[in-house]
This record gives sequence, C-alpha cells and structure tokens, in this order.
Amino acid sequence: MRVELFLKKRVFALFFLFFAQILSANQTNPYILSDYSLIDLRAADKIYEIGSEVKTKLGVDIYVYAKENYDISMDVDPKIKFEKIKEIEDNIIKELKKPFVVLTMSLDQTHVNLLMSDDLKTILNKNEILNGYVVPLLASFDKNSLIAKTSAALLNGYAEIGDRLADAKGIELDSSIGSGGKTAGTIWKVVMYFLVFGGIIVYTYAIMKRRK
Repeated sequence: MRVELFLKKRVFALFFLFFAQILSANQTNPYILSDYSLIDLRAADKIYEIGSEVKTKLGVDIYVYAKENYDISMDVDPKIKFEKIKEIEDNIIKELKKPFVVLTMSLDQTHVNLLMSDDLKTILNKNEILNGYVVPLLASFDKNSLIAKTSAALLNGYAEIGDRLADAKGIELDSSIGSGGKTAGTIWKVVMYFLVFGGIIVYTYAIMKRRK
C-alpha cells in the first residue's frame, strides 16, 4: 500500500508539473500565434528555442498558426473556401513586423501554407519546404496520432525555415535539429514524448480504478 501511495503521489506531481509547463508555454511563446491544441509541449519548446535564436541572430520572426478547422464549412464551394482562407491568412500577417515567416495549417481544410514578407521570398522556397518537410508527415495522419504528427510536421517545417535563413547568412544555428529535421528522426522523438505522457495517464487511471 505504501508503494502504491508513493507512486500515486509521484504521478500526480508529474501531472502538476506537466500542466504548469503547458500554462507557462502558452503565456510565453510568442512564435505560436494560435492555440496549442495541435502542438505537443516539447515541440512548442523547440519552436521557441529556434525562434528566439533566429530572432536574435537574424532579426527574423518565424511563427506558427495551426488550427483543426478555420471555421469554414466542409461542403463550401472550393472557390469560396480559397477566398475565406486567404482572408484569414491576410488577417494573420497584417499586424506582423517585417521580416517574418508564418507556417500555417488547417487540418479539416487540408491546407498548409508558408507566408512571408517580400524580402525573404528569394531565400525561402515555399514548395520545397512544405512538400519536403511538412506534407509528408501529414499524408497518413489519423485521429489517434493527431498531436504527434501535427507537432512533428510543424517542427520539421519550422526548423527547416530557420536553417535556410541561417544558411543564407552563413550562420549555423545552435538550436538546429540538423539531420533530425528529416521525417523519421523528428517524428520518432515527438511520438515518444506523446507515448510517455499517454502511459502516465493510463497508469494513473489504473491506480485510481484499483483504489475504488
């Protein structure tokens, strides 16, 4: 009984720390313009690390804006959908200080995009980044791995943006994930974090059920 009580206290302590970190991240990460519902905490922390270094060394702000739905009806005419998405994205960037890059995502609209100020369009190839680092991780997504895959896709694309901006200035980022930016390495790390916390939840449920 003492061992079980000790373990239960440790699990609840981990939960308290975990949610405290989430609250802290929500309050202090200026590079995530949307809510955190699609972004794992550790992916958000890495985005903050990369974004801060890029801002300090290059003077560029890299942002993420990710939603499950842009509040657009699923059966709306494609032309109207495109116009509504453009309106949303125009509103996202209208107040941003240049130079900036914004990686946007809407899952239900199957839409990803890379918005940037004009001065960066000769440095960043939108299609290469999206098709090589973001879309592949979303192509096989399912609800059971929603957070893991969206987090990996966003972090993958975000890191590549940072690396390309740094390369253009002949700078190497300390926060770069390097070869891990390719699909397998990054998604493995994020999936593992997701499974660890999932395991804690299952374990806590099992203990509480036994106590009852």
